[in-house]
Amino acid sequence: MATMGRPRTFDRDRAIEQALHIFWQNGYESTSLSQLKAGIGNGITAPSFYAAFASKEALFGECVQRYLHTYARVTDPLWDSALTPRDAIETALRHSAKMQCERGHPKGCMVALGILSAPSEVNKSVTEPLTRSRERTRAGIKACVQRGVESGELRTGVDVRALTTVFDSFLLGLSTLARDGVPLAAMNAGIAQIMTVWDASCQHV
Repeated sequence: MATMGRPRTFDRDRAIEQALHIFWQNGYESTSLSQLKAGIGNGITAPSFYAAFASKEALFGECVQRYLHTYARVTDPLWDSALTPRDAIETALRHSAKMQCERGHPKGCMVALGILSAPSEVNKSVTEPLTRSRERTRAGIKACVQRGVESGELRTGVDVRALTTVFDSFLLGLSTLARDGVPLAAMNAGIAQIMTVWDASCQHV
């Protein structure tokens, strides 16, 4: 009878969450195998690590997918047709700011911070899912702006690309503010202010 392998001494699901926080805090390239092993804990060895996750890259991929299906859902309001275009953008901004300032996980947004996660061409493909997520969010903001024009809420002739860039860059900038310890109240005040850019482009102005 074949003998069973040594059982894992760690909870794989919990290990992925711990690894997610490490990657989120440090980025892909700056996270070492020793940091991951220490973060996962329970004395996991290199062979056990590779047996469980195959590679650092594969583990990062699992962590990214978990992030995109949980924390990154804060931008879902951008695709909520029940909200007005303005409310959709403002709600996404406020939900994102709140998430980025919460306790229990690193500050900032892993998707936005992913811009700096893999600066080398060698590892560029590793963070491709984060790049696609930023592109999707940008497309969601653009769709809201276009919907605003089509519904008559925004003036005809509004520069859709420029207005999209305004809100997209503000959203990306929230990560830096969160990492620098800027309080949520200040971010929310900033969101109220940035929404006046939308109001200035409305038909009644």
